Amino acid sequence: MASQEQLLAIKGAKVLMVGAGGIGCELLKTLALSGFQDIHIIDMDTIEVSNLNRQFLFRQSHVGQSKAKVARDAVLRFRSNISITPYHVNVKDSRFNVEFFKEFDVVLNGLDNLDARRHVNRLCLAADVPLVESGTTGFLGQVTVHLKGKTECYECQPKPAPKTYPVCTITSTPSKEIGNLTFDKDDQLAVEFVTAAANIRASSFGIPSHSLFEAKGIAGNIVHAVATTNAVIAGLIVIEAIKVLIKDSNNYRMTYCLEHPSKKLLLMPVEPYEPNKSCYVCSETPLSLEVNIHSSKLRDFVEKIVKAKLGMNFPLIMQGASILYEVGEDLEEDMVAIYAANLEKALSELPSPVTSGTVLTVEDLQQEFSCSINIKHREEFDEEKEPDGMLLSGWVEAPVDKDNNKPIRNSESTSNALPAEEILDGEKDVEIQEIPEGTETVTGKKRKLSEVSEGTSTNHSGLSDENRSHNQLEKLDVDDEDDELIISDDWESLTKKKRL
Repeated sequence: MASQEQLLAIKGAKVLMVGAGGIGCELLKTLALSGFQDIHIIDMDTIEVSNLNRQFLFRQSHVGQSKAKVARDAVLRFRSNISITPYHVNVKDSRFNVEFFKEFDVVLNGLDNLDARRHVNRLCLAADVPLVESGTTGFLGQVTVHLKGKTECYECQPKPAPKTYPVCTITSTPSKEIGNLTFDKDDQLAVEFVTAAANIRASSFGIPSHSLFEAKGIAGNIVHAVATTNAVIAGLIVIEAIKVLIKDSNNYRMTYCLEHPSKKLLLMPVEPYEPNKSCYVCSETPLSLEVNIHSSKLRDFVEKIVKAKLGMNFPLIMQGASILYEVGEDLEEDMVAIYAANLEKALSELPSPVTSGTVLTVEDLQQEFSCSINIKHREEFDEEKEPDGMLLSGWVEAPVDKDNNKPIRNSESTSNALPAEEILDGEKDVEIQEIPEGTETVTGKKRKLSEVSEGTSTNHSGLSDENRSHNQLEKLDVDDEDDELIISDDWESLTKKKRL
């Protein structure tokens, strides 16, 4: 039973949900049944046939309609006394600025792409609004809590970057390349025809064939989600949201949903981590860029660094008091022409020339996010190892699949703390060992959130913090032969178990 304090916090809260898909449908239902009275939903997507197997608020008749609006209508049928406000628009729309985010007590993310997650993270930091992040992939999932200055932000650790493929493949990011045909994945006849044609061609070259189910998943870049996982994660999101609302900071948890039991648990709670002192987003650590200032154009800098790596959507680039480039709807035509011309100039040829030692300030006005970049001239780059022709330091690259030497695929789940290969390999036997209170770990130098709240300081090495990866934080003992599970009320003892 909820306490009186929790009930009052729930009824008085104004909640923003971002995403009304697999997690979002379960989350909206759980929020409504938990007593939340004022819920806002942002989702730009429309309903597709492939959504119907797990996004239970939608029906066949809803295909083509707004997810946010249909989800609102569906929930109001059984909770007509609450307020649900839908927005069928991209979360990056200019109306969703920092002032908009400040209206809410907590933001709950149920997104399926890295770029939007980073955008929401920065808006929450600027608005000083708590963010509860989540993701699922099959049986795996996680829920993490992010509070400015108290826990690490969403970008304190590297996240898997989306793969890109030539436009001749079936979609921009398929899980496998199976040909150069394009078709509508919701057209059964088209799926059957293309699958048959692809399998005939595959057999001619000794390539394994694919089923209709697999082909449809590849065509739609579909992460085959499990509805039960989404429901569990949605419940955990609401639990953490309630803790945030009543400011129960000592009990915040990052919880990971596992495919196989670890220590007889399928849900593994972990205390939140402190902010990464080397994070350029929440700690405002300066970045460094090695670039050939004579051959690289401002356009290269904007596209390859500012947008692709720093995730800015409406950038403003300044050198001192001089504006080199700006994006905005209210710019006069002559300024738009000047900035467009600047894009085609080498960095050293700009009106305010960029030289080795120049410090550029880059801002995103919508995100209210700013960072400084120290420029260092470099003549040559290795085309294979440094294809961008520039090297950004202080920004952590996405983790790489060592077997394939490619970035790990970005799917619905962004869980890095509990890598699937560690969880699924039953032969691994790495204990989570309990470390006495007050003991420092060798790498990462993590502390409990309670210690952060009390203002205890820790000596950080910028390099080790910058390179530490959640892939190395939690190594679990998996016992696949023993399928006995327990549900424990003693979370305090469980969450004090740390790695060496």
